[in-house]
Amino acid sequence: MMIKKFAKSFLIVDISVIFFCLIYGDFIWLLNTQVAFVSSLIITIGSYLGYKNNIKKRVKNIDHQDLVDTPDTIEKIDDPFDLYSDIKIDEKELTKEEVQEIFQDEKKKLKNQNNIKNTIKSFGATSSIYRIIGYIALVTGFFYLKNNDLLDPVSYLIGFIIVPVATLTSKFISK
Repeated sequence: MMIKKFAKSFLIVDISVIFFCLIYGDFIWLLNTQVAFVSSLIITIGSYLGYKNNIKKRVKNIDHQDLVDTPDTIEKIDDPFDLYSDIKIDEKELTKEEVQEIFQDEKKKLKNQNNIKNTIKSFGATSSIYRIIGYIALVTGFFYLKNNDLLDPVSYLIGFIIVPVATLTSKFISK
């Protein structure tokens, strides 16, 4: 349903740009906007498919037993001080320096763990073949227009931002 909404908004914005170019009779603008639009659309679809597949892989690889044993986000919000858990914690007073040291150690662990893990796990999504094809289309189209003296940077950028603008406007299109 969401994809249809986005496709509808892409089509509306692109047809508006085509209509504008045809009214003014500017073939160069039409060519530039459409080359940039198609490559931008391929990159966006490639990113979507790559990240969608990445999420599916992560969900498939989740150890569901760990999910049962660990408290979820709502439980953490409802009981931030863990007052109702069955586990008894040995409470001792920590000095300010000990608390800061523990905090810094945990922060370093999370920072290093998240950067390395996320980079490795998201590599498949960022290197999606669809996305790579989109970038190849972008570069090839740009150089084709440039080498044939057909490149108009303003219209090329307008064509390239059709997809982001259409994505933003898709929220306002009714079902």
